[in-house]
Amino acid sequence: MTGGDERIAVYDASGAVVGVAPRAEVYARSLWHGSAGVILRSTDGRRVYVHRRADDKLVMPGLWDCVAGGVVDPGETPLGTATRELAEELGVRGVALRPLLAVAWESGPGPGLGGPEGLRCHLFGYEAFSDGPVHHQPSEVAEGGWMTNAGLAELLADPARGFAPDSRILAEHFLRTL
Repeated sequence: MTGGDERIAVYDASGAVVGVAPRAEVYARSLWHGSAGVILRSTDGRRVYVHRRADDKLVMPGLWDCVAGGVVDPGETPLGTATRELAEELGVRGVALRPLLAVAWESGPGPGLGGPEGLRCHLFGYEAFSDGPVHHQPSEVAEGGWMTNAGLAELLADPARGFAPDSRILAEHFLRTL
């Protein structure tokens, strides 16, 4: 199953897994769920891999992003999700992941943000170091490339270039720790 029929783990507001539901239902009903993602950094720590999400994504289509990530599947750990998503979206395997942040967030309503109350998610963020090669999954990534940390900060500050809100949380945390 793919897209809206895919079954994902459902969480409660405190962060405990309480069930499983189709992705489309989770988004439409603004149910709490988990997502995990990885900021891919160059081995010298000076650059971050930034990409634009595919235009036909179920949520946040076409937005800029600096996280390879996705929803936590039933029975999967956040670390397992992050490892899987880094391999699927950017083709990067065999690198260590270091935890950066775990936070609950709510997007509020908006276009491409699920149901009437928006997205509700427990975000588990990691970082990994690699110089590539990077191979995009076309169904996930429209375009991408390496950007300096300062360039990422400029992108986040540019209101004309929409940025995925969950990734913004992780990116701003990451930049504050530099």
